[in-house]
Amino acid sequence: MIPRLILKAGRDKSIRRRHPWVFSGAVERVEGAPDRGATLAIHAADGRAIALAAWSPASQIRARIWTFDADASIDADFLRAAIGRALDFRKRLPVARHANAYRLIHGESDGLPGLVVDRYADVLVAQFLAAGVERWRDTILDALAEATGCEAIYERSDAEVRTLEGLLPRAGLARGDRRAARCAIVEHGVNFRVDFEHGQKTGFFLDQRDNRQRIREMAGGRTVLDAFCYSGGFAIAALAGGARHVTAIDSSGAALDVARENLIANDLEGAPIELREADVFAHLRALRDERAQFDLVVLDPPKFAPTAAQARNAARAYKDINLLALKLLAPGGCLATFSCSGGVPMDLFQSIVAGAAVDARVDARIIERFGAAADHPVALNFPEGDYLKGLLVLRA
Repeated sequence: MIPRLILKAGRDKSIRRRHPWVFSGAVERVEGAPDRGATLAIHAADGRAIALAAWSPASQIRARIWTFDADASIDADFLRAAIGRALDFRKRLPVARHANAYRLIHGESDGLPGLVVDRYADVLVAQFLAAGVERWRDTILDALAEATGCEAIYERSDAEVRTLEGLLPRAGLARGDRRAARCAIVEHGVNFRVDFEHGQKTGFFLDQRDNRQRIREMAGGRTVLDAFCYSGGFAIAALAGGARHVTAIDSSGAALDVARENLIANDLEGAPIELREADVFAHLRALRDERAQFDLVVLDPPKFAPTAAQARNAARAYKDINLLALKLLAPGGCLATFSCSGGVPMDLFQSIVAGAAVDARVDARIIERFGAAADHPVALNFPEGDYLKGLLVLRA
């Protein structure tokens, strides 16, 4: 008989709404001695079986639910079936016709809590971010290799969130043979080189695919500023769309080296672009002092607030960069501003940008909203999966 987790009386409301996390404060007791990542049966205070979950004794999220079918079995067949459903869903998306790089598995929203898998051409990059999927790591890797036929699987389980699960970081080749330092991918006819070994996240921001295409559509004849440009995704999309000139800024010299490779991959060596290695906050202030102006500004900063507890400090950083961007925006220009911080919901983000416009003394209005591409689905019972948000703001 598997161990049982008994919820406190009155603390099963979120579970009844099929939220996939059980927090430490909701746990009355655990019967048995489960190892980290072991399967538990979740029971209400009245003894009623509710779900099956993975145990994580070091985390505030003590259990992550695999299934709300309490009679199911969590085994290799269960995991293979979940992976198969995730892959079948991606095959039906438009991305399958426009790109050879996309997210295959998106954690809780695909019924595999804590697992992220991205496909870059014939290479998979996997992140095992929670105790449950860590316990089933070899089974999952074998199932991925069998289901996709990819030449290699590289593991990037080096995110800080693993420490909250009591797990050590790990990175390296997990399956197959891969010696090339880059993956060559294509997105809407634009070529990118992905540093999956050392780049941010799994190497590239696949969630911004549709938003890059939108910037491409808007960029014709405009001067563009791409702040926090990383490996040049938005900048190169703007050039592909006919931008008059692009200024791209990032603090990482390694990321800008990949951006230069991406320019070469698209025959854009002589394109009107300037790549600047600099502290983005400081450089935006310098551009303001120079009275520089741009027709289109893209702000895609790193995660300032991973959790709601950090939102207050993050709000100041978001306001600062949006204030500077609005001052650099020419009348009639557009600002595409993003937040990937899960701790900053859309209503707060919009309020921050509105405050920045007031302080910048500019009139502006929202003309579009942005989110993650469809291969990053958000389960209705898991709003935490809706992390990427963005606004397209038109300055009067």
